[in-house]
Amino acid sequence: MTLLIIAYLGGALTILSPCILPILPFVFARAGQPFIRSTLPMLTGMAATFALVATLAAVGGSWAIHANEYGRFAAIVLLAIFGVSLLSPRIASMVARPVVDFGNSLLNASDKPGSAPTAASSLILGVATGLLWAPCAGPILGLVLTGAALQGANIQTTLLLVAYAAGAATSLALALIAGGRMFAALKQSLGISERIRQVLGAAILAGVAAIALGLDTGFLARLSYASTTAFEQAVLDRLHANPAAGAPSEAVGNGTTVAAAGAMQPFRSSLPDEGYAPSLNGAVEWLNSPPLTTEQLRGKVVLVDFWTYSCINCIRTTPYVRAWAEKYKEQGLVVIGVHAPEFAFEKKIDNVRRAVDDFKIGYPVAIDNDYTIWRAFGNSYWPAHYLIDASGRIRYHHFGEGNYDQTEQAIQDLLREAGSDMEASAPVAPDAKGAEAGPDTKNIRSGETYLGYKRATSFASRENLSADASRQYSVAEPTLNEWGLSGIWTVGAEQATLDQANGGIAYRFSARDLHLVLGPGAAAKPVRFKVTIDGKAPGADHGADTDAGGNGTVTSTRLYQLIRQSGDVEARTFEIRFLDAGVEAYAFTFG
Repeated sequence: MTLLIIAYLGGALTILSPCILPILPFVFARAGQPFIRSTLPMLTGMAATFALVATLAAVGGSWAIHANEYGRFAAIVLLAIFGVSLLSPRIASMVARPVVDFGNSLLNASDKPGSAPTAASSLILGVATGLLWAPCAGPILGLVLTGAALQGANIQTTLLLVAYAAGAATSLALALIAGGRMFAALKQSLGISERIRQVLGAAILAGVAAIALGLDTGFLARLSYASTTAFEQAVLDRLHANPAAGAPSEAVGNGTTVAAAGAMQPFRSSLPDEGYAPSLNGAVEWLNSPPLTTEQLRGKVVLVDFWTYSCINCIRTTPYVRAWAEKYKEQGLVVIGVHAPEFAFEKKIDNVRRAVDDFKIGYPVAIDNDYTIWRAFGNSYWPAHYLIDASGRIRYHHFGEGNYDQTEQAIQDLLREAGSDMEASAPVAPDAKGAEAGPDTKNIRSGETYLGYKRATSFASRENLSADASRQYSVAEPTLNEWGLSGIWTVGAEQATLDQANGGIAYRFSARDLHLVLGPGAAAKPVRFKVTIDGKAPGADHGADTDAGGNGTVTSTRLYQLIRQSGDVEARTFEIRFLDAGVEAYAFTFG
């Protein structure tokens, strides 16, 4: 229920996003019409169509992408006819009469006395609008679509997307009611209904042009990234509850003891009780340990760390988890890493085993390729930390990076509660290097960007992105937070694969660090590359996986740190050129 509320509020917040602008003319064209016969069917059609298309796109592969491309084209044509017929009856008469009659009958654009919209015509207008609507993937929609991709098509996925679309429809309905009253007042006082009709027609054509040019998923999406992300994250922080418990917890104990009848009572932490910890059964394999069960761990304090090895947020958290495991193992702390993959390559156990060695992880790691443990905990995040007390109950959780001191204080509280006589000590301060170093949060203006067509945004190559087909791409100078391909690539659902040597990727970014998840492809042969920044070798701005000349080699599928700006952080144009074919590129992240 909580996730449904979050999804609904996320949809309602889209009214604040510039991504909603292109479809507003289609919605306001129904201003002043009866709510039951016109507004409600239109918004219902829009919400239902978006939920259906988004569900198919999240789980259906390239055929769903192609199908929606045709649907968008048909919707653009239909709504362009609507705009023209609103603009001028004379212009409408120049269009082929059967098409115009069809458009007018659907959209009730005629001026015949007594003409009124029908529920069917409004529903079709809503369906067309739903095919065109491409809301910006902020934190809330990203959470919903990630869950869809992980869990496949199911009733929960559809309900969440319906709730998101219903939230957007609600905010649009409120705006439409207010707009309808304004238009009615204008008609009565000024008698300019024909002029309003023409303005709406022009606005609809402008909206059609914006969508046809891709502005709804390009320029407006970048504006929306800055305008609504903070609101959506605030909603998540306030409303997201641990499904296993029903209440969030990031508070820690106050470290006090209680005296009664002159005797010192056992320490009891003030951390809330979030319910019994779920089972750890379901892992396909365990590394660094035989399989562990919650029953075996009774009497121990357990930190469960959900992570995946190419996730930059997980990588930056790992030094703290390692340090806690080492510092408190003698006091009774058991750390368990639950590796739940985001990409298909992270399901390969040899890849995970290599990453565990590279990160110097010595604590047990459960390989949760089927997301069994993930679902048991009701988890939705990488990384996510859950603290389980000695009696097997969850007492604390934290999602994402940060809150390290509070998490460590919670560990200490639960260890004391379990009977440890440990003394208070300063929190750990790991000497993290390379990609493990903490982010420069004050200067990050670029966000995680996926290269596979399932979640790709802000694509700036001159050619349209083709799903699962080899194609020649070219890119000029991308604007901030745009990226593009050059050379011959095949773009799959999760990654872009270079088919011939000397292909490249360009990205205009603004952050201290630039990372890119790369792999050598099916051939598993090393792929050489060269990085430039603003057309020059990076020099002192090179990352941990490149030298000053920008040279590096892809040897395994993982996250590569390619740029770390050594001076003032500013917007720069990054380019990587691969000297060999076969490389797979998955996602950019920044720090």
